Amino acid sequence: MLKIKNLSCNYGKNLVLKDINFNLNQGENLCILGSNGCGKTTLIKAISGLLNYSGNIQLFNKEVKNIKPHELGKFIAVLSQNSNVYFSYTIFDTVMLGRYLHISNNIFIKPDKAQVDYVLYCLESVGIADLKDRELSTLSGGQMQKVFLARALAQEPKIIILDEPSNHLDIKSQMELFVFLKEWTKDGEHTVISVLHDISLAVNFFNNGILLKNGEIIFKGNLKNLSSKDLLTTYDFD
Repeated sequence: MLKIKNLSCNYGKNLVLKDINFNLNQGENLCILGSNGCGKTTLIKAISGLLNYSGNIQLFNKEVKNIKPHELGKFIAVLSQNSNVYFSYTIFDTVMLGRYLHISNNIFIKPDKAQVDYVLYCLESVGIADLKDRELSTLSGGQMQKVFLARALAQEPKIIILDEPSNHLDIKSQMELFVFLKEWTKDGEHTVISVLHDISLAVNFFNNGILLKNGEIIFKGNLKNLSSKDLLTTYDFD
């Protein structure tokens, strides 16, 4: 499903990722670990088609940089760690934004019943259908994360990518998010790729992982095999 070969990324003259290589099969989940500034967010931005890169990122045998954003959005949905709200849409309208990839006619036309029903289904799936008429600005951090998750589901993606999704969430909200995503991937057709800083959270919810240090992979495989030495040389525990 996802094949990354000799991937490198830079910001100006600053090389951030160096010769990254790994494959991910459909239905497998992956956690990307590493300390601040190691290249985790850069990696998922490249996979999401948001950054230029050298090397290859193939998604279902298509090079990511050659896939039009409108089409890429049908494969990949991204949950950012940025929870700022710039427009106080209702919850329903926010989730409907995820459906416009599947609406071929004019986006200014009122969505038909099928689109409305699918948005309601997504809201029900994450347990916030009763909030559909509330404005985003009135929600807690955990509720808002569920709204953005519902919007991601509305895209009908094969992959959901999360960038530090546990930031700003209490423990209960963190657990609810990852329990839902674990269930979502049980059909073998869906995949979660998550950037995490919390090692214990990663081990509890993911089998496969990669550990980045200074833009390079120093570990990849089952997280149960991740050694204390690798962690101690990657993270600053002082």
